[in-house]
Order: sequence, then structure tokens, then C-alpha cells
Amino acid sequence: MRTSIVWTGKPPLVQKSAWEIPRRLQEDLWLGSSLTGPSSVREIMNNMPLEELLRLSHEIGREDRRLAILGEGNTSARISEDEFLVKASGSCLENLRSDQVTRCLSSKVLTLMEDSERLFSNEEVEEILQTSRCDPGAKKPSIETMFHAWLLSLDGVDFVGHCHSEAANKILCSKRARDFAENRMFPDEIVCCGRASVFVENCDPGLPLARGIQRETREYIQEHGEAPRLILLENHGIIGLGKTADAVLACTFMADKAANIFEGAASLGGPVFLPRDQIERIAGRPDEVYRQKQLNL
Repeated sequence: MRTSIVWTGKPPLVQKSAWEIPRRLQEDLWLGSSLTGPSSVREIMNNMPLEELLRLSHEIGREDRRLAILGEGNTSARISEDEFLVKASGSCLENLRSDQVTRCLSSKVLTLMEDSERLFSNEEVEEILQTSRCDPGAKKPSIETMFHAWLLSLDGVDFVGHCHSEAANKILCSKRARDFAENRMFPDEIVCCGRASVFVENCDPGLPLARGIQRETREYIQEHGEAPRLILLENHGIIGLGKTADAVLACTFMADKAANIFEGAASLGGPVFLPRDQIERIAGRPDEVYRQKQLNL
């Protein structure tokens, strides 16, 4: 029997302090620039999730990174208690534009996730996704919008990035996939990707995948007491999540690096995994926590 936990959502958002405003904005405010008007500051702060989402998308979508091609992958960002941004269906991460990002209502999308036993037809899922758009004229949101909405409801998660890393998929399409997910090989893998990854067995994209992610992530949180940084999808790809776009990028790039190391180690007799007690020690060390803060993770 799988054990479930009940989620009540995130606490209400609080007003950002000056120290939470990006340094370039702080400097403009302190120097008395034209940005000092309250409405200007509000407008810039409101646009920040979109700007960061586009930056995250462009970095993941770079062709030389071999993380996504064509319309592969999707990204999202939380903007309020009940609203989030998500990549529109059929758009490309590498050159994603603001008009290819759709603003959706979390509460509407999450009706699909409330009862894991309830069946929805493809037409019903389509209708709910379309009616979740804050602007009825906006583009259709990604088919993976459901898992984005649910992951963004977790404490400490404001950005999500999903891609089909070529290096990671070599492993996730093999018999060694679970080994890769449940173990760690080097310290920085722990710092950027967490003490372990959530592993989700192969299932269809869309609602079945979203429910699989929900089930396995709940089990991870019950065991470790925190949201994961990395989710690995068998025969599919990877998902990085975090408080910032930088955290998602660091997780994604490190997971890709770890996959390359795993493949190389496998060809030399097999990877040597770190002992569990060492993983737990590194995950909680003050100097590593400090490094995470300095790296905006």
C-alpha cells in the first residue's frame, strides 16, 4: 500500500523586502533613478517571473546542450497563489517568446489531480486545460500543465523545468534507470540535485504522468521531509524544480553531467556510489547550505 499525505497548498505570499529585489533593481532604487515610482517597481516585479521563465527556457533549449530539440520539454513559473505561467503547446524552448507562454489558474488545473481514481476522457482534460487560461485568447497550454501546476503548489517550488536530456535518457531508457535515480556518485550532485531523485515508472504523457509524479513525489516528501530537486521519468526525461530559475538550471545541468559520469563509470566496471550516511551528512552541512545560497539555489 502506498502512503499518501494531504497537501493544503502554500502559505499566502508576503510583500517582498528590498533585500529580495534583484541587485540591479536595488541599485536603481537607491540611486533615485526613474524606477523609484511605486507603479514602476510593481510592474517590474510582476514581470520578473516571465523574464526568468524565458531565460530558463532559452538556457535549457540551447541546441549545444542537447537537452531538448524541436518542441520538446516545457517550463513553468508560479506568479501568485492561484496563477502560474507555462510554456504553450507546440512552442520551442530555445526561442520561446512571451506570447508563447500561457497564464493559467492552478485551482482549475488541479481539479484533475484531486481524485486519483476518477477517470477523465481526453476531451474533458482538453476542456479543463483550455478553461484554465486566464486569457481565453491565449495559446493552448502544454499537455504536461497538470504536473507543473501540482509541483508549483509544493513549498519552496516557484520554477519547474522539464527536458529530454540525451545523456539522462540513455540511462532512463535502460535497466539501470532506478540505480541512477536512487544513488549519488559525487558531492556536487547532492548539492544541486538533492540527496536522491524521485523515480517515476513509464506511463503516458498528460494526466497519467502527472498522477504518477504526484504519487511518487508524495512518498519522497514523506520519507525526506522536503520537496525533491530532481524527478526522473523512465523512458521519458527529467524534471528540475526549485525556488529560482537558477536552481532549476543548476539541477538540470548537474543531472546531465551525472548521467554522463554514470555512463562512463558503467563502461569501466560500474559506478561506485556514495554511502548513504555520507550523502545525508553532505546534504545537511552548513558550508554546502551556504554554497547553495550563494549560487541562488
